[in-house]
Amino acid sequence: MLTIRLMGRPSIERDDRPVRSPRGRKAWALLAYVLLAERPPSRRALAELLFRDADDPLGALRWTLAELRRSLGLPDAFSGDPVLSNLGADVTVDIEDPETTSEGELLDGVELPSSLEFESWLLVARHRVSAAQEARVREIAVGLLATGHAGEAVAYASRAVARNPFEEGNHELLVRCLAAAGDRAAARRQVAVCEDLFRRELGTKPSPALREAADIQTGSPMALPLGGRAAAASQLDAGRAAIVAGAVDAGLQSLRRAVVEAERSGDTALHGRALTALGSALIHAARGRDEEGSVVLHEAIAVATAAGDRATSVTAHRELGFVEVQAGRRTTADAWLGKAHALAETDAEIGAILAVRGQNASDRGDYPGAFEFLREGLERSERSDDRRQQAWTLSMVGRAHLLRAEHSQAAVAVARSLELIREQRWMALLPWSQTLQAELDLAAGDVDRAANGLEQAWVLGCQLNDPCWEGMAARGLGLLQAHQGDKAAAVRWLGEAASRSSRVSDRYQWVFGHVLDASAGAAIDQGDEERGRALVTALGSLAARCDMRELVARAHVHRGRLGDTSAYAAARLLAADIDNPALADLMRAA
Repeated sequence: MLTIRLMGRPSIERDDRPVRSPRGRKAWALLAYVLLAERPPSRRALAELLFRDADDPLGALRWTLAELRRSLGLPDAFSGDPVLSNLGADVTVDIEDPETTSEGELLDGVELPSSLEFESWLLVARHRVSAAQEARVREIAVGLLATGHAGEAVAYASRAVARNPFEEGNHELLVRCLAAAGDRAAARRQVAVCEDLFRRELGTKPSPALREAADIQTGSPMALPLGGRAAAASQLDAGRAAIVAGAVDAGLQSLRRAVVEAERSGDTALHGRALTALGSALIHAARGRDEEGSVVLHEAIAVATAAGDRATSVTAHRELGFVEVQAGRRTTADAWLGKAHALAETDAEIGAILAVRGQNASDRGDYPGAFEFLREGLERSERSDDRRQQAWTLSMVGRAHLLRAEHSQAAVAVARSLELIREQRWMALLPWSQTLQAELDLAAGDVDRAANGLEQAWVLGCQLNDPCWEGMAARGLGLLQAHQGDKAAAVRWLGEAASRSSRVSDRYQWVFGHVLDASAGAAIDQGDEERGRALVTALGSLAARCDMRELVARAHVHRGRLGDTSAYAAARLLAADIDNPALADLMRAA
């Protein structure tokens, strides 16, 4: 068995014994780039990236590829044009292994100052790989916690905290694991550690969900149980109705009772449905509750599977995928949504899953994939006459076209989305589509209509207490003020947008990144380089960790505008595989 270790100091092992490493830092750089590239790179692109300063760049590339084959003992590896890895089944790479415990970063100690484009790529790749490993250990921890193995889950949750100590959700997960394992004292100590860390390093305090996680069990009722299957079904119906009506606390209380009563009644299918309803409510209706909601949904899958309840299992898988999309954990999102899709049978089920897959692809910057998912999802939702799902999917189609500056196509999708939202009286989604429409109005020069739409979206978003909609509306108002020449008001609104869109631990990371991108651009336009640099740094880090590739490229364009001219070449490299005409225009202008 051959093991390639790229985390920490890179090395190669055969049957747990070290073998001769390839000579030169560029060999490691080439190895990592080929293994991590989204698609096989051409020889010319690799030569330009890594060996531009050589007398014979393609010759230097050939020699380095041969050196890699010698070190690995794989004569057929890294061949062809484009270059294919061809490692074989008996080769493992540590970046794909959730058990990897190295404290170092990707290619620790490997630096190529002669290739600034590679250095930029490596910085992004380090963020992305670290985030992927964090997501994997989180997934293992949640799965163990949900199946009653809290003691084992503690080790994985601790590793998630170590990888990203400034993510509140990681601390909350560790607190839940400690509490469920029976160590309430350690759970409360972890709460204190997180509070002190956030206060000292971030100047903020964690949400109440962190402290509550040390004391409240997921399924514990908030009042005395009523008894029996009928009581469970009644509480389930009452909880769902309360959530729809906006009475979140009362709805969660009823759903918690439903979970307990359904389990006591012995009706496994009802228990699975109650868990799924509770998990979904925690994710969609209660801000800052995604960690608890994820644990509940894991439990729901186990119970629904035991009951043979396919439909409930589909819903729970889809909802877990949605959580991962919002958090920017692309690989685990794809895994959950893929499982949901494999289980789904009806048009309604498949339409809802495809819409979330389209959202994930769009967030990543994969527009062809996004449109493919969204268009089929829309067709499925139309066939099942799921009009709310149609409204949501159309809003995502409109967003994707808007980001590509395809304003006419965006206008058609957003107008239909608004029509369906108003027909269904779905006020919880209205601010999102209103904001998209207002941005289209502003692009068309209808400032008054844009202002009216944004003000309505802002007020309703605040009434709904939804940080995503608040952030999107405030961003739009900031851009509107900048368009009208009021720089001070633009700064205030864009600052408000950043604050609102990041005020909960389970924020939608794409919205936060979208706000940071607009804020950075506005700061640079106004000549405020100090604020611009801080915003660009935050954007670049967030976008890399959450695999938002278009925003990574845009962060590099901002860096170029701030004087780092080498950033433009890195931006071109990072944007090469993104099919977005608007981004291409931005790159040409830069």
